[in-house]
Amino acid sequence: MTGSVQTFAYARSSALRSADDGRVLGLETAGGLTPVGAEAHPQFFSGFLSSPQAAARGLLAVADVAAARYYQAFRPGLLDPVVTGNGDRLRFESFSGCCGVYARLDVLQDGLDGAETGHGTTNVDVNAPLRAALSRLTDGDPLHLRVGPDELAVTTMDGQVVEKKVKLPDRWLRGFAEAQVISAGFDLRAELSATEAVRFLRSLPRSSSASRGAMWVVPAGRSLRLTARPARGAVCLPGPERLAALHQVLRHATGLRVFGPVADGPAATASAWEATMPGMRLTLTLSPEAGRGFSGEGGVLEALATDDAAEDAETVALLLSWEPCIDPADLAERSGLTVARVKAALTRLGTSGRVGYDIADASYFHREMPYDTARAERHNPRLVAARKLVSSGAVRLDGAIATVSSGDLDYQVRDHSGALSCTCQWWAEHRGRRGPCKHALAVRIAQRTAVGSTP
Repeated sequence: MTGSVQTFAYARSSALRSADDGRVLGLETAGGLTPVGAEAHPQFFSGFLSSPQAAARGLLAVADVAAARYYQAFRPGLLDPVVTGNGDRLRFESFSGCCGVYARLDVLQDGLDGAETGHGTTNVDVNAPLRAALSRLTDGDPLHLRVGPDELAVTTMDGQVVEKKVKLPDRWLRGFAEAQVISAGFDLRAELSATEAVRFLRSLPRSSSASRGAMWVVPAGRSLRLTARPARGAVCLPGPERLAALHQVLRHATGLRVFGPVADGPAATASAWEATMPGMRLTLTLSPEAGRGFSGEGGVLEALATDDAAEDAETVALLLSWEPCIDPADLAERSGLTVARVKAALTRLGTSGRVGYDIADASYFHREMPYDTARAERHNPRLVAARKLVSSGAVRLDGAIATVSSGDLDYQVRDHSGALSCTCQWWAEHRGRRGPCKHALAVRIAQRTAVGSTP
């Protein structure tokens, strides 16, 4: 598996300390990006939390996902959570090591006792001693949260830093972009009260052996029930054990909201599960299968394959300023692009981690990560294969039907009002649910190249 070694350098380890006016949760930051450029240890917030124990448990849940592998669980997880300051909220995000679960804790302004946050993105140190301390925290004492170094941390630094080095797989990078594209197609499918949420989540099977094959949930009175077959209003629950992190916040939850696409057959789909709490929300987004990471879903391939999206992304990127809610229509007006082109540009920006999607607000949000779109392109197998097919002259366009020669076989790619289908085995198995096959992608690239070369 290809990847790069990433080093997180912290001024000191994050810790939960006692103070005269309560407890202080100091989350140390690694290098990150802010409105004024790159900073070694940016500070995004300093203030009190409205619900200390709920926030601590939510942070633990995000850290649990970052440290977990729900598929091939004997291998360790990878990264410290990512934190983004969006001016009115803090977002803590992580991916499981298997790339199949995306977790995000949104601590809103009410949860931050009304205090404003800074702007920028970085990683935060969540170490074993801190996790143990957070798990013992109660709501009895006020809790002051500091994201980034305080003056004391700066003045006591003697040149020593805490470093963590991890190998970051390319599929993990692609997962952020794919999760964003998939989530943008979700609708609210069910909503449970706190009592019903606890009852439902505690009834789910905990072992991976119980989740072989797709499972679904359907409305049952005020709650949900599991079923082996989809029905009207059903939401896929691929691997119930992957919702384990939600148990961290159950005692603080005010409700559970379930998001997903409209069921269109027996095929497994992704879904999102949002636990609401006072002033914050914890969301787990699950890939369609426990053994299937987000990185291979193919939702970003169309945007990566077009030069227009690359140029548009540069234009749109200049208009972003860590907004918590990005309105494509507003960006379209400001950039002079159509809404469709803005959305394609946002998808492309997502491949470098610069844009995420919040299903609760039904809007995109801005963050900055030290990844580049070119890396996502170079290490996407289908896109690399499609470009090779085009460069080798393997694509022959003929109206609504194109022929692609691959190996010893010819494949027919048909255009159905802009949607492409193929006669290859990949298309027969997935029917476009995991993005275009390499042959359809090659045809799309060839079509756009042909249009661009027409006088």
